[in-house]
Amino acid sequence: MSEELEQILSQLTQPDNAVIQQATAQLKQAFKDPAIIPALCAVITGSQNPQIRQSAAVMLRMRVKKHWKKISPDHRESLKAVVLQAFTQESEHTVRHSLSQLCAVMVKHETPDHWPALLQLLNHSIKSNNPEDRKVGLLLLNKVVESNPEPFKPHYCQLLQLFGNVLQDFNNPTALYYCILTLTAMTVYAGSEEMTLMRSIVPKLIVALKHLIKADQDQASEAMEVFDELMESEVSVIVPHIPDIVNFCLEVSADTTLSNSLRVKALSCVAFLIRLKSKTVLKQKLLNPILQTIFPILSAAPPPGEEDPEDEESDKGDNTDNESPKHCAAQIIDTMALHMPPEKLFQQLMPLTQACLASENPYERKGGLMCLAVLAEGCADHIRTKMLSSMLQTVCQSLSDSNQVVRSAGLFALGQFSEHLQPEVSKYCGELMPLLLSYMSCLNQAKVGHITKAFYALENFMETTGTEIAPYLPTLMETMLSALNIAEDLKIKELAVSAIGAIANAAKELLVPYFPPVIESLKGFLTATTEEMRSLQTQALDTLSVLARTVGNDVFSPLAAECVQLGLNLTGTIDDPDLRRCTYSLYSAVSTVSPDCLTPHLTAITSVMLLALKSTEGVTAHLEEDKTFVLLDDDDDDDDDNDKDEETILEDEPEAEVHDVVGFSVENAYIDEKEDACDALGEIAFSMGAAFQPFLESCFQQVYEMKNFPHEEVRRAAFGAMGQFCRAQHKVWKENPTEANHQALLKLLDVVVPCFLETVRTERERHVVMSVLEAMNGIIESCKGEVFKNPGRLQEVSHAIRDVLKKKTLCQDGGVDEVDDEDQQAEFDAMLQEFAGEGIPLLASAVPADTFSPFLNELLPLIMSKAKSSCTVADRSFSVGTIGEILQSFVGISGGRGVAGRLSNQLLPVLVAGVKDSDAEVRNNSVYALGSLAQAAGPIVVSDYPMMLSLFSNLLAKESDLRVIDNLCAALCRMIMSNVDAVPLEQVLPALVARLPLKEDMEENKTVYSCLAMLYTHNSALIVSQMKSIVAAFSEVFGTKKLDAETQNNMTMLVQQFAQHHSSEFQGAVNALPAEQQARLSTAAATS
Repeated sequence: MSEELEQILSQLTQPDNAVIQQATAQLKQAFKDPAIIPALCAVITGSQNPQIRQSAAVMLRMRVKKHWKKISPDHRESLKAVVLQAFTQESEHTVRHSLSQLCAVMVKHETPDHWPALLQLLNHSIKSNNPEDRKVGLLLLNKVVESNPEPFKPHYCQLLQLFGNVLQDFNNPTALYYCILTLTAMTVYAGSEEMTLMRSIVPKLIVALKHLIKADQDQASEAMEVFDELMESEVSVIVPHIPDIVNFCLEVSADTTLSNSLRVKALSCVAFLIRLKSKTVLKQKLLNPILQTIFPILSAAPPPGEEDPEDEESDKGDNTDNESPKHCAAQIIDTMALHMPPEKLFQQLMPLTQACLASENPYERKGGLMCLAVLAEGCADHIRTKMLSSMLQTVCQSLSDSNQVVRSAGLFALGQFSEHLQPEVSKYCGELMPLLLSYMSCLNQAKVGHITKAFYALENFMETTGTEIAPYLPTLMETMLSALNIAEDLKIKELAVSAIGAIANAAKELLVPYFPPVIESLKGFLTATTEEMRSLQTQALDTLSVLARTVGNDVFSPLAAECVQLGLNLTGTIDDPDLRRCTYSLYSAVSTVSPDCLTPHLTAITSVMLLALKSTEGVTAHLEEDKTFVLLDDDDDDDDDNDKDEETILEDEPEAEVHDVVGFSVENAYIDEKEDACDALGEIAFSMGAAFQPFLESCFQQVYEMKNFPHEEVRRAAFGAMGQFCRAQHKVWKENPTEANHQALLKLLDVVVPCFLETVRTERERHVVMSVLEAMNGIIESCKGEVFKNPGRLQEVSHAIRDVLKKKTLCQDGGVDEVDDEDQQAEFDAMLQEFAGEGIPLLASAVPADTFSPFLNELLPLIMSKAKSSCTVADRSFSVGTIGEILQSFVGISGGRGVAGRLSNQLLPVLVAGVKDSDAEVRNNSVYALGSLAQAAGPIVVSDYPMMLSLFSNLLAKESDLRVIDNLCAALCRMIMSNVDAVPLEQVLPALVARLPLKEDMEENKTVYSCLAMLYTHNSALIVSQMKSIVAAFSEVFGTKKLDAETQNNMTMLVQQFAQHHSSEFQGAVNALPAEQQARLSTAAATS
């Protein structure tokens, strides 16, 4: 049969379809014969044609993989012998490769210990004096270990000792390559004994890679993934060798004669190391060498006649080459900004950046601007408080640079500043808006790529300007509406639609006059059906969602139902993940404005979103090579169906399906769709309350399954949605307090809260943990004591917060190999701790104070430690702000007064120091905290009143920050309301009233006017003596959004008391006001 089989396989290689079809039919027939396996073995060992030997090896591998259990034990033994014999005598690499894959499949069934001949062959060949034997042995070892790393675990130590020698086989680069790939496969399964051996071979590994680079750069690039695997799985192995690894990677990165892919691999490795072990990088003084290497890469000019991908016009500015060394160099600076203390980074980074910015070379100027741009996210606080003015000036000057490459980088930097440096950047609105509008007006309409960058900067800046956008609104909207109606280029229309969304976020109701023409244009885009309109339609949906949230319910509600229908029509006719995800955002926005419009469509809407979460669309499975005959072998299964026993059906087939998949990749659009589906389901559930109840369980189950999704943004969104589902169920229970609704809430909390706590401990990505803490805080704020019905839950949550504050979680690099410098850390590390700290006052307000007190005693020192003068402004502000919120939580809580009183001696020194701080935000938060202490502790702190009043008096005399003054007024009011007799009102009240109305912190109006109303009942003569100032202050806030409804009502009643009982004083005070304010107060006095 073997000769006949060889003839058939030979025909399959002929360039003739008819011959191939005939051979395929014959082959199918041959595969029904039980003798097919010996025949294939005979071809593998006997055929003179390497292509036919390889085909036979591939077919045998597939046959063995699917039908191993049907092969008799004797045949299995002979098969093992034949395959090893074929492998040792084979001279062609492609055939050896296929035979090694066949061995890997057989090991999967047999395990190495049941195939001693294989282990002997591997041992003999790897130790052989013949370089070719070593190369072949390592190829075989790589394939069998890569496919079955765990069964080889008992042999790891022996293998690692062997590798120590193999890695010095510099004249045999292929052996080095397979050795390193095998080491990579073993890493994840290695134990402590293997770790010690691995640690000892890292230096040899680096030298081996240097030799491999000289021989084959592609193989070297693949082999360098060993570092990624070690960092991901066993970072302790490489910690002692970080300087050597970094220096090696920098050497590779700087060598422009090497391939881009290899240099990118080296730069990515440096970025990963900084992310995982930034403290070690700093301690080993590696920051400067890294910067000295990456700056020339960042500022390198492209080859003559070429442009950097982001500067090319051909792709309309959308093209970004994520695999260029220049992009990776910028990414390293971005990673440093996110993971290193800004003070340490800027000290070494800024001289290099400034040299670039001052250069005659435009690409060096561009490099300097790109550096400033990528610092904005990670070092936002540092830049906002110390460098914003000078950095903004540099960026603005770049917009008048003679070179468009530099101007483009300036626009990108301005967009990044606008996104990350709020609210301070918005204070420059008067300078930046005219500059940007002037720049936009001079643009060449043909250069769409550059226009895109200008829109990016303008949009990001406008987004957060708030009402300060008003003077520019007519010009902006004229420009955007003109683009919608006149521009021929669809990309420019798309940019204008996106910009209108940004304008709406800032202008809110001020946009209403422009709403009709905008809506007409958007409707026109959304009813088009051509493919070329798709991107514009996606953007139109996004902007429609923004308009729903910003222009006001009265304006948008009449259109809500039509918008929902537009979304459903689009997703019903067009299969596009980007379009679908934008409809999810639209439904979510509509649910906040007009939830009734969604109710009839909830079945359709939730079904589409759940399908998106379940879908594997956009997922590409990466298969092993040699798949040529897969259909042939699948067809063969049909003839075996009748005699398959149950065991074969249950065990063989799934294995056969899965085994060839070596990895997956997912298109970004489908990841974004899953993320947006989670976000939307959470918000819709909360907005719609009881109407969403029939869908809550199925949606929760599907979202819960996304908690382990490989992409972090999907995980983040899933955790956020879980929090929303809990809050939604709580809202339903509150509105309809049945036992069933209560039990449903408790059941949900018992699943979600433990899941959150586990994620805080074990999640590697910081921003995912931030989202989990934020969602948990939202649940505690809404559900309060219900969260802690489960015994032990309060302790678990408190300990999770403690662990974050102590930097003990996985995402904080909570290892023991580094001594932490408490006073300096990356801003994002500080931000993570802030999210944890925000949970403490929420816990304090959720349970009786005495129940929480033992846990607070453990947490409070961790918060107070951040108030030291050596800590950053952000840390100091966070510390005293959190203390203030904790104290405020004790107001009105059972046992709160006693606990606050017991803490007062511990807290007073910290808060008094904070009131004297050089930073206004720290002073503000400290003043608030002292007022809250007086309010929470009541009579217990009366003895401290003279000291507090003296402190406040001194501050009031010299304070210039308006928010601090507002909080001083509120703190004095809290002291008065808590212990009126302990305050010398004759001195304090005139000073207080003179600072009214409040200028910035409008939330404190409630505190101030409640105090004045209380004082009127306590000592009306005193209030009447200050009536003129009080009435003048009240006239400026009455009838505005500066007062909530309750405060407005209380103050109206006080005005009526004035008018009724002290008419002459009141009338005199009113007459001193401008006419408009007189009218307001007359209305208030007359209101019944």
